[in-house]
Amino acid sequence: MIQIENVLTDRGSKYAVSGGHVADRKQAETFIKALKRKKKFAKATHNTWALILPSGEQVKADDGESGAGMVILRMLERDAIEGEIVVVTRWYGGVHLGGDRFRHVQTCVRAYLEARA
Repeated sequence: MIQIENVLTDRGSKYAVSGGHVADRKQAETFIKALKRKKKFAKATHNTWALILPSGEQVKADDGESGAGMVILRMLERDAIEGEIVVVTRWYGGVHLGGDRFRHVQTCVRAYLEARA
């Protein structure tokens, strides 16, 4: 598992990224549950994630951060990464970020991809 906390902060919102190898939906759910066992991540406003299963099936969850799962999924598609879940965590800081939140999700995914290289 790769976990990078404090990837960035913007207007009070804080972002982190986590990820690792998973072979199916059940392992993805187990990964999310394990992440949320850490109190800090359980209290996060959003734990958005996506993965492309080895079968090619695409799975994503926005966790209330509308559209963020698709951003992660597209980045995984572009780099042809299968069998790895990427979770972007956001702690809401009280100010709406608008479209900037998608750029922040991209920044987090890039940080994960660099860390795994």
